Amino acid sequence: MTENKAGLEHNPNDREQGFFEHLEELRSRLFKSVLAILAGCVATGYFVNDIMNGILLKPAIDSKLELQNLRPFGQQFLYVKVVLVSGFITAFPIIMYQLWKFIEPGLYANEKRWAGRITVLTSLCFLLGVSFAYFVMIPGMLNFTVSFGSQNIKNVIDIGEYFSFIVMTILGSGLIFELPMITFVLATIGLVTAQMMRKFRRHAIIVILIIAAILTPSPDPINQLIFACPLYILYEISIIIARITRNSKSGRGSPTPQTTLPAA
Repeated sequence: MTENKAGLEHNPNDREQGFFEHLEELRSRLFKSVLAILAGCVATGYFVNDIMNGILLKPAIDSKLELQNLRPFGQQFLYVKVVLVSGFITAFPIIMYQLWKFIEPGLYANEKRWAGRITVLTSLCFLLGVSFAYFVMIPGMLNFTVSFGSQNIKNVIDIGEYFSFIVMTILGSGLIFELPMITFVLATIGLVTAQMMRKFRRHAIIVILIIAAILTPSPDPINQLIFACPLYILYEISIIIARITRNSKSGRGSPTPQTTLPAA
């Protein structure tokens, strides 16, 4: 009698890992991720002035927003933060690859082939979210900040607060754009289905409009729709992904059932 288990198909030399082996594997993957972040920090640290002036401060310069430093060693700590965040973004594909390699032993053999593709797609979704925040959300928010309020009040923003705003907006948008990949994972383990997402589409639209209203400082409904449309498109893409994942699982079927070898 033979039995196929997840992660053991087509490879008789594989075996289930014990608890301490999982901990050792986790330690190894975390160590490699940290090394990737450090390497990213070293690489981006060499161009930190270009990143600071050409990327980080550019939205404020374009919006004619004045920035100032209010803390001793504020700029020194700011440069360190810029290097760390830039290193993390640079190393994000490697971090995701290490994550998928960690969960790979629990997958079926035909699911393991998706590790590389998932890494590319997850990184692409994250970078799309970062780009959307940087080129669309942040300029609109800063322009509204500069134009709103009394002319007798001068807007001079602390550089630390500006940096926190930029980082939170960019990383938050990057994570939101991971919705299709999160849906894929949840659909793979059976927690989400396309039918369920279609059933709650109206509720999702309301939530999306609320999120757009919160993220958009301008009361203009046009700007809110600009932010809401990508979120709704991501939701519809997630429904398609959930349906494809469900059909793939149905076509694959359950693991090979137990079979009894005929007597000699």
